[in-house]
Amino acid sequence: MAKERQVAGGGRAVEVAPDRLEGWYARFAVRNEGVRETELSPDTVTVTAHNGVVAVATVPFGPLEAAGTVTGLAVGPFVDHALISRRIALLLVRRGGHSVGITRGGVVVQSRTDRHLVQGRSAAGGWSQQRFARRREGQARVALRSAAEDACEVLVPQLSEVDAVVLGGDRRALETLREDRRLAPLFQRAEPRVLDIAEPRRTVLDDAAERAVAVEITLHGP
Repeated sequence: MAKERQVAGGGRAVEVAPDRLEGWYARFAVRNEGVRETELSPDTVTVTAHNGVVAVATVPFGPLEAAGTVTGLAVGPFVDHALISRRIALLLVRRGGHSVGITRGGVVVQSRTDRHLVQGRSAAGGWSQQRFARRREGQARVALRSAAEDACEVLVPQLSEVDAVVLGGDRRALETLREDRRLAPLFQRAEPRVLDIAEPRRTVLDDAAERAVAVEITLHGP
């Protein structure tokens, strides 16, 4: 798995599966005239190539215990950290549906998915538009209440048994759920990264389980 996207401010980001991370760095070195240095910190790993390309990886499920700057390519401690099998709680939510799950090693072992009708925006004006907007907001509230209930029933009771929490979906919907006091322990454990996902369904949850353990690396330079 190596999913690439453009990032704000220039550069591009790629998601690399843990078992492909060592090979990715080896190919990076070959493509960019070798590696000048590797800087390890608790939150990031920065690899600078001889041709000026810089690869900055965000440490998932940190902190990374190794630290320091080393000449050449030296990502062994980082690869070992990424390869640790972890039990993760996943919460994916958009206005029209949600998926919650417990994963182990990138595989879903328990899940619940539900979808709700939330109508799109109306082109009508006046009172019709206002009634439509009220109906739409009501549908969205129902959908988010359902997401909160499933998160409370499936994820919160298992927080003491998981190594991390990963969120995905619409940030506004997630912020609404964050206001639910019952979910405070869940959001307190959440990783900073929020997965960009399609409308939640089981196949989307399976894909998110793999992406949750992937390493995101941002590339800058020539």
